[in-house]
Amino acid sequence: MFARRQSKAVNVGTIKVGGNAQVSVQSMTKTDTRDTAATIRQIRELAEYGCEIIRVAVPDTEAAAALKTIRQGISIPLVADIHFDYRLALAALEAGVDGLRLNPGNIAEPDKVKAVVLKAKERLVPIRIGVNAGSLPPPAREGLSIPERMTAAAMGHIKLLEDLDFDLIKVSLKAFDVPATVEAYRDIADKIPYPLHLGITEAGIPRTGVIRSAAGIGTLLYLGLGDTIRVSLTTHPREEVAAGYEILKSLCLRQRGPVLVSCPTCGRCEADVIGLAEKVAQALQKIDKPLHVAIMGCVVNGPGEARDADIGIACGKGKAVLFKKGEQVATIEEADIFDRLMREIAAL
Repeated sequence: MFARRQSKAVNVGTIKVGGNAQVSVQSMTKTDTRDTAATIRQIRELAEYGCEIIRVAVPDTEAAAALKTIRQGISIPLVADIHFDYRLALAALEAGVDGLRLNPGNIAEPDKVKAVVLKAKERLVPIRIGVNAGSLPPPAREGLSIPERMTAAAMGHIKLLEDLDFDLIKVSLKAFDVPATVEAYRDIADKIPYPLHLGITEAGIPRTGVIRSAAGIGTLLYLGLGDTIRVSLTTHPREEVAAGYEILKSLCLRQRGPVLVSCPTCGRCEADVIGLAEKVAQALQKIDKPLHVAIMGCVVNGPGEARDADIGIACGKGKAVLFKKGEQVATIEEADIFDRLMREIAAL
């Protein structure tokens, strides 16, 4: 197992980030924050899928005023995403948020940052210095690469906070470009003790965004970097949460929910393994038990993979063999496979 970078722990509400805490999974709402009912509803749904920290956009004073009601209506920590107007951060703190995200690219004036930091310090609310490649401040000098500019922006803001004796800090340096993101995180990791929030920003639609996020976030996690993650996708945020956990499970960092092994199928397959696997995957989404489930389609690897799983199916023509904890327990007609499999999973 690879060694994780040791960082200073901070508490975002009830969730510990950094130190010896497990890597947490975050998301961000896609609702209008001013619509408190819709926002609370979406956050509660995300919490059911395993989201541990939620961030909401705060574009104006009406959205800031809604934060108090939202905070009272949810059970997971609430982070306010602040850009341009430092007064929105002050209002968010008054509303009782558990964390702030500030962007050095659009809130950089020391007096404004100081006002926010002093209020956050009073309430023991952590601040994430969230650097994005798309909204960087002007470069300190000519010739700097994007990763170097990202690191410089973060370090400048960190100094502002540290000079105010504030160390409840998290840091992120996100870009769409995976190599640039990896380089920026690697550059800053040895310079600061603070926890790192990982992500590939504007990663895209699920088909491509999940791959881009897995490449970037997965690489950084394998290098031992990262304390909390958010997969940014152009889709419903529950897909972000699911993708986040799949990345962590792939690296054996978290085991929340089932791992589904399914064969790609080929000309030897005599059952609708694709349809069955998709149906099972959908049904497994709200199960948080760390199970190993296998859906296999032929005799080459099917029996072996199914036998190695907690519960596994090896399909044949019109029938399937059911394995449970390594033992063959039944032969099932094709029409009954899904129902029997889900009953067996529920019984584990």
